[in-house]
Amino acid sequence: MKRMIKTLVLLAGVCLTLVRPVACGAVDTNKFSWVGSLGAGFPAITLAPADTNSVALTNRPAWESSVGFGFTLTHGNSDTLLATGSIQTRKKTLTDEISLGADGAYGENNSVQNVNTAHGFSQYNHLFSERFFGYLRADALHDEIANLQYRITLSPGVGYYFLRQTNNSLAGEFGPAMVFQQLGSQGENYVTLRVAERFEHKFTENSARVWEAVEILPQIDRFDNYIVNAQAGIEAAISKKVSLQISLQDNFVNEPAPGRQQNDLRIVSGLKYRF
Repeated sequence: MKRMIKTLVLLAGVCLTLVRPVACGAVDTNKFSWVGSLGAGFPAITLAPADTNSVALTNRPAWESSVGFGFTLTHGNSDTLLATGSIQTRKKTLTDEISLGADGAYGENNSVQNVNTAHGFSQYNHLFSERFFGYLRADALHDEIANLQYRITLSPGVGYYFLRQTNNSLAGEFGPAMVFQQLGSQGENYVTLRVAERFEHKFTENSARVWEAVEILPQIDRFDNYIVNAQAGIEAAISKKVSLQISLQDNFVNEPAPGRQQNDLRIVSGLKYRF
């Protein structure tokens, strides 16, 4: 009787072992074989690799998402308001990388609007090898102060990881791009090149990171018409989910709308929440 109870308990444990890996996607049972043995007075059944080259599958890659928010308000000799917000998500597998994001800012100085931007992007990378990849990217930007009603940039291209490590990454990207925009009252479409690089370093000891990215988009048939977008930042963790982030963002347009300056520089600080 005791032997039967032990056998039933053992079989129940085996069933749980079979069910749980399938539910979480952590183990590929097709790459395992059953091994039976006799010990401690009752049969024992265990899972063992079917061959030395088989390995357990890791957990399925999850989306890494975050939201950020910054707010500045002054009242007295000057009345100012600045609010910023952002949301980003990304997912990486062995062969694919997906990044999506949106951000915006609104500001006033003595009730006069001085900041009003909205930006969104998406990028899909497919890795052909450990370092070489192809990408598709889309950007959309609205800047009320620069009199930019919209600028949509679509770009396919190729890229290469000069560094692709756990804590360091450095990639270069190159390809054509199509720009659709309305600057002031003038709408135009034109083809550009896109040359870009991005770098990130993570400090594992104190859960901090630094990053920077630059892209240049010169019009193919008129190189004196070009756009440069650049940013650099630092982030430090306050808790497991919350971090403080400060970034410098620069947007240079060689041919801005009439009456507008070529360069827009902004320093943004705020809190970031990861989920």
